[in-house]
Parts: sequence; structure tokens; C-alpha cells
Amino acid sequence: MKLTLKIWRQGGKYNGEFVTYKLDNVNEHMSFLEMLDVLNEQLIEKREEPVAFEHDCREGICGSCSMVIDGRAHGPMQGTTTCQVHMRHYKDGDTIVIEPFRAKAFPVIRDLVVDRSAFDRIIQSGGYISVNTGQAQDGNAIPIEKDQASRAMDAAACIGCGACVAACPNASAMLFTSAKVSHLALLPQGEVERKRRVLAMVAQMDAEGFGKCSNVTACEAECPKEISVSNIARLNREYLAATLAGELI
Repeated sequence: MKLTLKIWRQGGKYNGEFVTYKLDNVNEHMSFLEMLDVLNEQLIEKREEPVAFEHDCREGICGSCSMVIDGRAHGPMQGTTTCQVHMRHYKDGDTIVIEPFRAKAFPVIRDLVVDRSAFDRIIQSGGYISVNTGQAQDGNAIPIEKDQASRAMDAAACIGCGACVAACPNASAMLFTSAKVSHLALLPQGEVERKRRVLAMVAQMDAEGFGKCSNVTACEAECPKEISVSNIARLNREYLAATLAGELI
């Protein structure tokens, strides 16, 4: 199939603009990233700058393939990352607009690559358990109610790709932060630090410049792991409880 690609280029000789490329002989069995690989091979042959984009596992695990495709984070398919989108979902002659995630807290490094280290700093502020939980067998010996364990695992499925931020009109990181707070708060091992954790992570989230949550729920709709916004409600409850308890960061 033949495609027209309008790709955001920023860095090098590009000051921040959409550049149009024509691509012929696109195989419908290619993944979206493989299609971009073909484009880059052609650009390199012409001695032009290839399009910079992130990737790692290409199996929907790492979330690094973050880009906005035709106005949707990770593309047109629900519950998938960009690398899981295949060209069979497009038709011959289609025009595809590809751009990076847009958020103040995610500055563009080059082309489709953004700096998502703000997420790392949120995790570093409190998204961990520092108490001694013993060896693996000790952790497994702690009884946890099945429904509670399932909710914790659902929240832990977050891969930190940033699609929630890109989809939110306010560029809020509430879904990401709430998922990280939830999966630890729901487990007995995270009980000791739960109040300090939520206050520290929310404070860091605000310091990074993310917007406020206004319950649009676009974050859940675009999340490749379909993390529920119910985690945001849990985060709000955890934050209120910690605030009323007068916990100090």
C-alpha cells in the first residue's frame, strides 16, 4: 500500500514542524514501528536525517514507543501500544499524522522522542517499599485477600508510558501516580509508608508541572494497559487520609 506520513520533526535542521513523506510498498503485516524503520532506511539512503523515535521491547511491555498517531496516544487501537499497531489497520492512500506526546512535563528531545524522566522522579519520591519484607518465601507467606491482590496487580500493570498524560486535556499524571500509589497501598507490605508515600508522590507530581485531573477519563480510554480511573479515586482517599493524619513528608 501507499501512505502519506506527516511527521513532527524537531531538532537538527528542523525547528519544530510537520514534514510530509511518501512511502510506497508498505506491507500490511508490518508493525507501525517496522513501517517507520522502512522510512528511515530510505531517508538514510538519501543522506537525510532519519526520524528519531523510541523503542525497546516491541512487544507492548516497556511503553517506550510512545507517540500520538492521528490525534490518539499510541494510535487507533484500544489497549495497545504503538508497537502493537499493524499496518493492516490502514488503507491504501491513507494519510497518517505522527507527533510526540505533548505536555509541559514531557519536553521534546528530538522529533518523536520526549523526556519522560518526570515519571522516574515521581517514583523516586516514594513509589517503593523500603521496609524489610524478608525473602521471597516470607512475602508469599503473608495472606492477602484475592480480590485485594487482584486490584493491586491491575494497578501494577501500569508501564509508565505516559499515554494518560498525552490524552488528558490538562496533561495530568494522576492515572500514572494513582496506579503506583494504589498497588503498594493495597498490599500489607506497603502499609507502613502509605501516608508518607502518597504525600511525597503527589507533591513531586505537582512540582514536575503536570496539570490537574478534571475527570475527563480520556486517560483510561487511551491507556494501553487499561488502568482504571478508580485508582484516582483511591489516590484521593489516600491523600485526604494522610493529610488529616498530619503525616509529614
